Amino acid sequence: MIQLSPHLTPEKWLFQLFSSKAACDGGVIRRQARDVERLVGRQRFEAELARRGFHAVENAGQIVIFCNQQPVRVIR
Repeated sequence: MIQLSPHLTPEKWLFQLFSSKAACDGGVIRRQARDVERLVGRQRFEAELARRGFHAVENAGQIVIFCNQQPVRVIR
């Protein structure tokens, strides 16, 4: 289980997530769906994706975030 600082707010968590090197480089990042739901909530997370123009997919309890505005194509 992740131990969070008592000062880690949803805003700070989102800031840390989207200011990571991979995110800033337009790459791909992955987080556990349960952590996203617990730390910021799905609705807020999806709103932040939409605000940034990013896409994400979910599979087997993982959320894969594409930190760019390019189209995503599921191959199979």
